[in-house]
Amino acid sequence: MATEPRVIHFEIAGKDPKALQGFWGSLFGWKFDTNNPGGYGMTNPDQTGIVVGIGGVPEGAPGHVTGYIRVASIDATLARAVELGGSVIMPRFSPDGSAYLGLVADADGHVVGLSE
Repeated sequence: MATEPRVIHFEIAGKDPKALQGFWGSLFGWKFDTNNPGGYGMTNPDQTGIVVGIGGVPEGAPGHVTGYIRVASIDATLARAVELGGSVIMPRFSPDGSAYLGLVADADGHVVGLSE
């Protein structure tokens, strides 16, 4: 069965994830479950509409905000993006063995996450 692309997650990543979680949590009244690798905080979609994740970045890397879209096939979507002039930022991978993610960019370098 084909899956219609849907926005399911967005993340905010920066140098101090605890401070970011505190700021956005206080601003919007969000609660974060940080019982994830690296203390990555995730909201309950019942609270926020979609999952909001806040985590850190590697030393020296810039912070970012990335939206994630659920697709039927990450590999097929990445291949199509390349055909359209985009690039694969991160091929299909599983951060925890239960979900698959990938990152793609358009020709101008705008990055979007993919989930399967």
